[in-house]
Amino acid sequence: MKQLKLTGFIIFLFFLTESLNLPTKPQDVDDFSTTQKFIEENVGYITIIAFAQYIQEASFEEVEMLAKTMMEYKDQCLANMTLSQCLKVPHHVLLEAICAMEGLPQKHNFSHCCSKVDNERRLCFFRHKKADVGFLPPLPTLDPEVKCQAYKNNSESFLSNYIYEVSRRNPFVFAPTLLRVTALIEEMTKTCCEEQDKANCFRTKAIAVIRYLKGLSSFQKNVCGAYVKFGPQVLKSIYTVILSQKFPRIEFEELTSLLEDVSSKYDGCCEGDALQCIRGRSKVMSHICSKQDSISSKIKGCCEKKIPERGECIIHSNKDDRPKDLPLRETKFTENKNLCEERNADQDIFMAKFLYERSRRHPELSTPQLLRIASVYDDLLKECCNAENPPDCYSNAENKFNETTEKSLQIVQRECELFQNLGKDDLKYHYLIKFTKIAPQLSTDELTFLGEEMVTALTTCCTLSEEFACVDNLVDLVVGEICGVNENRNINPAVDHCCKTNFAFRRPCFEALEADNMYVPPSASQGLLTIDTNLCQAHNEELQRRKDRFLVNLVKLKPGLTDETLRSLLTDFTNLVDKCCKAEGPEACFNKEGPELAAKSQAS
Repeated sequence: MKQLKLTGFIIFLFFLTESLNLPTKPQDVDDFSTTQKFIEENVGYITIIAFAQYIQEASFEEVEMLAKTMMEYKDQCLANMTLSQCLKVPHHVLLEAICAMEGLPQKHNFSHCCSKVDNERRLCFFRHKKADVGFLPPLPTLDPEVKCQAYKNNSESFLSNYIYEVSRRNPFVFAPTLLRVTALIEEMTKTCCEEQDKANCFRTKAIAVIRYLKGLSSFQKNVCGAYVKFGPQVLKSIYTVILSQKFPRIEFEELTSLLEDVSSKYDGCCEGDALQCIRGRSKVMSHICSKQDSISSKIKGCCEKKIPERGECIIHSNKDDRPKDLPLRETKFTENKNLCEERNADQDIFMAKFLYERSRRHPELSTPQLLRIASVYDDLLKECCNAENPPDCYSNAENKFNETTEKSLQIVQRECELFQNLGKDDLKYHYLIKFTKIAPQLSTDELTFLGEEMVTALTTCCTLSEEFACVDNLVDLVVGEICGVNENRNINPAVDHCCKTNFAFRRPCFEALEADNMYVPPSASQGLLTIDTNLCQAHNEELQRRKDRFLVNLVKLKPGLTDETLRSLLTDFTNLVDKCCKAEGPEACFNKEGPELAAKSQAS
């Protein structure tokens, strides 16, 4: 990626003394220098990402206005480094500049954030982010030839507009991920503009880019949601599982040290501090590579790569082999007579060791399942360590772990049976109805997305040998999408209970949920069941999307209808579209048949 001329302010801010934690080891110095260079080469994109994620409604012209303001700030500070505003934390300076843009806070309704200062202001901007981007216009689509000409005329402007549009539609995705997406878009554009069939090339390659973005977006939102709602301890537990499974050779002390770097990274990444996120991620990867001999045999090639490819490579590398001398069972957590004394000495460290030992021995289990086992174990010890004979009490711990795993396995088996018995469309309709009845307060776009994600999870995992872990991990991400990132996201009491009570058991909690009986549907359709001639121009994918939306809106209007009745009305909708689009006068047909179907739906 070329350096944009949009703004140079982050280069300057990066050198401000209060914003740096200067490294001391030779390799760290080298990595620090490499990270710094990477930031310098991508200052324009970093500016766009930070601004567009915070103020999603802002136009690209407003982004350019911010850039101009920050350039003036940079010139002031270069002329006089002793000015008080030149000693501030970079992220605070950025937010000050946004607040100082004339009329912008009032126009986009974030004046209340600008009345706060420093960390309080940062948190306010973070809470201002909206996961549901239905308020934004559809993502612009360009003819491939027009797209290629635009890239040829001004590649910097073309790519900066792309990253602006992607960033504001993905406000919780980490800056390094969005920078990688920008690089992938550039690679795709360069390749496809040389092809004869440009349209097919763009269509094919875009699928991989979208899949990459959606996958990491779901994971990052899930982890940040856990961090925001449950605190840093849950974040450490999640990464204890992930790192112990990926690097089963790692010593516990080394894992603990690495977890500190991971935790500090998430402060910046989750709340949108692009600079801190980039530097934090680089620090984690440098730590791993500096100890690769004792951490993993699978990452040597990754550690030879440059930023950001090194981080991407490590994240997607295979799990290391389990040490041959590692016994399958760790008896010190179930057959140790001094267990309660060891636990009481430091409960956090004790539980972290349990999770570490359990995870490195069980790569076949999902992250949520290992967290459930840890939660069950913690509850068991709270009971047993107050019992008359603790060893007798916790001697059956393994049976309790197996019971918990069996319950989770049964949920996965039921889901995969649905996948086997239903076609792809019917499977999606099943989940569209289920999710809409559970959480009708969510927008139609969010609900259709959740249905698609469930189908993707089950079609991806239900034919694999590692079916259980794959399904449980991916469906847990769908649950994370429902629960959201911000702590102030409220849907309805039942859903909120599942989202906020126990992170490990969210999924079983959702599995037991029934329709929201407190929901009051709108008294009239309010345009939710719009049926018009535009459906005749819709391509297959768009037509399917309209069918999905029709079904979701129908459930919102008539949540008491049975699944069979809802499916029957969806069939009526499909038949109506087919009939009217083939008629000599489609508009007259829709004008007659559309209201009749809407009335039938209301009367059902």
